[in-house]
Amino acid sequence: MLGTAAAAISIAFAGSVAGATELRLSHQWSNKDVRHQVAQIVADEVAAADVDLEIKIFGSKSLFAPREQYKPLSRGQLDMTVLPLSYAGGQQPAYNLTLMPGLVKNHDHAARLSDSPFMEALEAKMAEDDVMVLVHGYLAGGFAGKDKCITGPDDVKGLQTRAAGKSFELMLAGAGASIASMASSEIYNAMQTGVLNAANTSSSSFVSYRIYEQVSCYTPASDIALWFMYQPLLMNKSAFEDLSEEQQAALLAGAEKAEAHYLAEAKKQDAASVEVFKEAGVEIAEMSAEDFEAWRAIAQDTSYKSFVEEVPDGQALLDLALAVE
Repeated sequence: MLGTAAAAISIAFAGSVAGATELRLSHQWSNKDVRHQVAQIVADEVAAADVDLEIKIFGSKSLFAPREQYKPLSRGQLDMTVLPLSYAGGQQPAYNLTLMPGLVKNHDHAARLSDSPFMEALEAKMAEDDVMVLVHGYLAGGFAGKDKCITGPDDVKGLQTRAAGKSFELMLAGAGASIASMASSEIYNAMQTGVLNAANTSSSSFVSYRIYEQVSCYTPASDIALWFMYQPLLMNKSAFEDLSEEQQAALLAGAEKAEAHYLAEAKKQDAASVEVFKEAGVEIAEMSAEDFEAWRAIAQDTSYKSFVEEVPDGQALLDLALAVE
């Protein structure tokens, strides 16, 4: 009886999607952020294609809380989202590998990871949740300190620190930091109220959330970047498959244009963020190659080790990622 009722609801919902001309897209950022631009490019291209399809964007966490978007997406309650995939590491632990310290060397390396057997393995896991990738994208990031510069592991000892994702939290805890978990949109208030002494997030988030107003020192991503985070534009797979061929083609064409923009802008974000922080009077620090290796040594004993122990196919996935030159 319950199965019949569920099937009826499912059929009714599928019918409503098939007849719809509006897709709802949720994200947590302001309309100045590159991740909003990516969503807007897809929406604009779809509108220009004139295929009776409209993408309505709900930014600034106006529809769902930042960390609560993947589940409604997988259930068909949301059509699209731009999401740091590691936010969904609770649903799929394999996703924690998309925010692993020292795994991505630079933006071009990130693009190669997005087009590799490693990403194919992750997309297979997404498909299990009725989720698919429309636009691939990685963003780099760095550290900011309220009262001091953060370059090497010794600098975070005793500090209340925010990191995006479990892997960075494990590494920072391994270096002696106390961890405060929160979305990047909450860093500003946490710094302002004294809850946080330090944070790491993307160059884009550091700027769009005006973190430069709350810190004394910024360590950006440069030639050496410890922090890379996969932040794709995702779509509910069934919602995509229920669209007409013309609508699907328009979406994919828009996604291709958006992905090229995303990579180009990601490369600009790091340098642009430095200028913004400098103009705000914030000291700029640099991470050395020795700092990087010290962090990665801690990560191998904490983040990498934990990932392999906790994820059934963790070693195979880590090997796939490390195999990408």
